[in-house]
Amino acid sequence: MPDKIRFAIVGAGVIAKYHAESIRQHPDAELAAVADNSTEKAGRLTEGLTDARLFKDYREMLKMEDIDVVCVCTPSGSHSDVTIAAAQAGKHVLCEKPLDINGDRMTAMIDACRKAGVKLGCVFQRRLMPAMLHARQALQDGKIGRPVLGNAYLKYYRSPEYYKSGGWRGTWRLDGGGALMNQGVHGVDLIQYIMGEVESVFAYTATLAREIEVEDTAVAALKYKSGAFGIIQAATSVYPGQETRFEIHGDQGTIEFGDEGIKQWTFMGHDEPAPVLEDTLGLASSSNPQQISIAGHYFYVDDMIQAIRGNREPHVNGEEARKSVDLILAIYESARSGKEIKV
Repeated sequence: MPDKIRFAIVGAGVIAKYHAESIRQHPDAELAAVADNSTEKAGRLTEGLTDARLFKDYREMLKMEDIDVVCVCTPSGSHSDVTIAAAQAGKHVLCEKPLDINGDRMTAMIDACRKAGVKLGCVFQRRLMPAMLHARQALQDGKIGRPVLGNAYLKYYRSPEYYKSGGWRGTWRLDGGGALMNQGVHGVDLIQYIMGEVESVFAYTATLAREIEVEDTAVAALKYKSGAFGIIQAATSVYPGQETRFEIHGDQGTIEFGDEGIKQWTFMGHDEPAPVLEDTLGLASSSNPQQISIAGHYFYVDDMIQAIRGNREPHVNGEEARKSVDLILAIYESARSGKEIKV
């Protein structure tokens, strides 16, 4: 096993800088190459790294024998193409969320990595939220009794200029959806991670405020496999953007939390103070994606290194990462058909 794990990045857009900086700061990682149609953008990520190579075509980059991990930071609808090519070249993959935007392509990604014997991890840094971890553990410990409601409120503001900043944003082909698939996917992932898998959904989606193909506003009613119910509200159309918030209700207690911490921590029969938490991920700035801390991405870079060295599954592997996308695709199908859809 080499002293340092060598990473390459495909796609040099906004999210790539979090991967690049995390790799730079990790003592056991090295940024070896970046591929992007714009060598100027790629060069910004490798500034000061004299040995890092730049490519316009990621397929040429994948021919490098000394690359261990490929970070996939391209538009969502191209994740499967890059991942499958990387797996076939024998590289481990750390993919940005969502895993992809199509069920069959996610299956192909997972199968390609399994067949090649490489790791497939996906970045879901909100799974590291201290409030979420405490809430999930409290539910598992039975503190709220029987879970009856699990709600997620994912109301962001994204300006018209945001959607114009990249030709892929707000398109079905490359963004795969709007308020749910791009911004809301983290919260969709969290609510099912806490409450358990969803059995069926009934939903409405619409484009109410932005000139884009995909939804900027969505509401979905959920039925969890446990028998509990829930609501997801997602938007990029509201001003100002709201704190992402979650409500977990049981017949013996309630937990409410958001980006800024725990709002309610109440259990029947005993008075337990809410945990005191620190916003280590910088999520209180979630309305401005440029201000979020790299701490979450650093965790996933480190996790991939440890998964390779320990020959274990990544923190969020392909099978786990696809759950949020499968749920969102069911919401879209319900909104199109006007019917309840099983996930």
